[in-house]
Amino acid sequence: MRRFLLGLALVTTAVPAIAQDGKVPYWASIRAEEVNMRVGPGEDYRIVWVYRRAHLPMKVLRMKEGWRFVEDPDGARGWVLARFLTRERGAFVKGTEPAAMRERGAAEGKLLWRLAPGVVGLLGDCASGWCQFNVGPRQGYVEQSRLWGAEEL
Repeated sequence: MRRFLLGLALVTTAVPAIAQDGKVPYWASIRAEEVNMRVGPGEDYRIVWVYRRAHLPMKVLRMKEGWRFVEDPDGARGWVLARFLTRERGAFVKGTEPAAMRERGAAEGKLLWRLAPGVVGLLGDCASGWCQFNVGPRQGYVEQSRLWGAEEL
């Protein structure tokens, strides 16, 4: 009976640790219309940023219970509730000049649109330095180097 109770105690304490055992860093994006970034992993901590951009990419650096320590495209770091993030990849157009969205993943591809820095969209597959990128109904390819959130971790 002692062995059974000891085994049961080990299993029940190990399950939460296993549930937390994800590999970091990884990419996520905001799934909600409004998300608070806090200085610590709890609702009692001060809010440092409020995000109102669905699909904004976040780099998850650490995990603690139901919280994720993240970094945004501007380099701000803080804690966000995990339920407000999704593993669906988003990306953010970086730089100071518009980025070309092309019909295919090549510099010779037909220019479809010019995307202003700060535009957020859904990221598709990346290959040969180009990524599929969807901004609302607009779809095309953008150079991977112009997208924050498209890097491999």
